[in-house]
Amino acid sequence: MAMTQTATQTVAQETDHSALGWLVTLTASLFFFYEFIQLNLFNAINEQLMQAFHLNAEQLGGLAATYFYGNALCLFPAGLLLDRFSTKKLLLFAVALCTVGTFTFALADQYMTAAIGRFFVGVGASFCFLSCIRLASRWFPPRRMALVTGVVVTMAMLGGLIAQTPLAKLTEMVGWRNAVMIDASLGIIVAILIVIFVQDRPPNSQNEVIENKKQLQTIGFWRSIGLALMNRNNWFGGIYTSLMNFPIFLLGALWGIPYLVQVHNLTHTEASYATTMLFVGVIFGSPAFGWFSDRIGRRVLPMIIGAVVSLAVMLVLMYTDNLSMTSLIVLFFLVGFVTSSQVLSYPTIAELNPPALTSTAVSVDSVTIMLSGVVCQPFFGWMLEMHWDHKIVDGVRIYSQHDFTNAMLMMPISFFISIFIGLMIKETYCRLQA
Repeated sequence: MAMTQTATQTVAQETDHSALGWLVTLTASLFFFYEFIQLNLFNAINEQLMQAFHLNAEQLGGLAATYFYGNALCLFPAGLLLDRFSTKKLLLFAVALCTVGTFTFALADQYMTAAIGRFFVGVGASFCFLSCIRLASRWFPPRRMALVTGVVVTMAMLGGLIAQTPLAKLTEMVGWRNAVMIDASLGIIVAILIVIFVQDRPPNSQNEVIENKKQLQTIGFWRSIGLALMNRNNWFGGIYTSLMNFPIFLLGALWGIPYLVQVHNLTHTEASYATTMLFVGVIFGSPAFGWFSDRIGRRVLPMIIGAVVSLAVMLVLMYTDNLSMTSLIVLFFLVGFVTSSQVLSYPTIAELNPPALTSTAVSVDSVTIMLSGVVCQPFFGWMLEMHWDHKIVDGVRIYSQHDFTNAMLMMPISFFISIFIGLMIKETYCRLQA
């Protein structure tokens, strides 16, 4: 009887902790939601920025990439800090930095000021996803990490969705500067919620705290860096995720609306519906791939399946003529859904590294992703400019279908490479290996 009662209490505690874990993790992921609005807002205000700062495609890509400069520069230090200091305090610092950076960008009257604001937003953003993974790894067992990661990424994609049609309509109503000011104000609300709900660890986890500190002391600071950098699975996971993430960086964050307007003759609002569906696809796909991976007890196989199907869908989008608006919406949804297999790289890396180094290891993955953003957005703009016929309407450069198709070749090529990168990642079978 006593043993049964104890078992019941243990189950109840686990349930309580699980519920609290979801509250903590989802609250922290609101920062990821907020950050994805900042990352993707250029898509809705693309033309206004080109007019306001007198930019061509390559220069616009360069301004967008300043976010990635700050992010890539600080991701690895962010991982080291999150493994050693309070996640909650670091989150609050990062939210404050992002909010100030977004206000600076909204008020900027010169290119350099806008770039500095975006840089600060990128620096703060280096903490958003890593903090969610750090908290999730403390509050949930490894067998549930893929699903939890999928839900966290879903929160981010909701932010990306807000940065499409809702932000486009808000911009039409109040102008791009006021729209970004309203967006920046969300950071204050996110900070308040983090203060109220986020806890660094589950109750009664003092033994785990002591164990992690001992592990970090035993490993040592420089050796912990070496372990993260020398684990080839961390790099392969980062490369895979980077390649699979190109549609978000290119179609979701910057060029999706101009592509649909200039090539498929949609209105700005109609185009925003399609780019919104890209994020809706990821919203459904991330937890779906997470659930499927946890269900079959495999990580790598679903990643390879996602890459193969992504290649097929992107080729249909690029080379099918006279697509209707409905077809475009469906294809953008499918692109988002199948490329969300990338979320599986995060639990895979967490399972292939010591628990005390979770954030440091995942930061290697994240650095690789952000470096790809530094390269791919300006490169896409450069590809558009290569054969541009110098057509300008109302101060906005107009690109042909041929220009966009050449630039978009980056995506099917990246998916093809990611198939082979996935084969190089060690299978964990959803169990901690380190």
